[in-house]
Amino acid sequence: QVQLVESGGGLVQSGGSLRLSCAASERSFRTSTMGWFRQVPGKEREFVAALSWNAEITHYADSVKGRFTISRDNARNTGYLQMNSLKPEDTAVYYCAIDDRAFRVGRTTSDYDIWGQGTQVAVSS
Repeated sequence: QVQLVESGGGLVQSGGSLRLSCAASERSFRTSTMGWFRQVPGKEREFVAALSWNAEITHYADSVKGRFTISRDNARNTGYLQMNSLKPEDTAVYYCAIDDRAFRVGRTTSDYDIWGQGTQVAVSS
């Protein structure tokens, strides 16, 4: 089964930027929808962004629209989340996930069946 490994998290000041990466262990990533979610303690995991396998369809949560950009490099089996103009409320553990039922670009956790372990993002005010 394909495995996902996130990286790129860290501590950044408000207004700063981070780029998260999601490396997949198998080529099946190339034909899978990719999503990014985030979670803070005591809250449900929430949708951030999603991208179709061919990068033609994107969805963003309203809270990140215009600040975050999801992208992918299928030749490298890697996805990305560029986060600009970060705010303290963006602080969370960020997870990437894939859905090999590539006919949809889902925005809920139930749409995805393979998840990474998460990477912590902390934004100071």
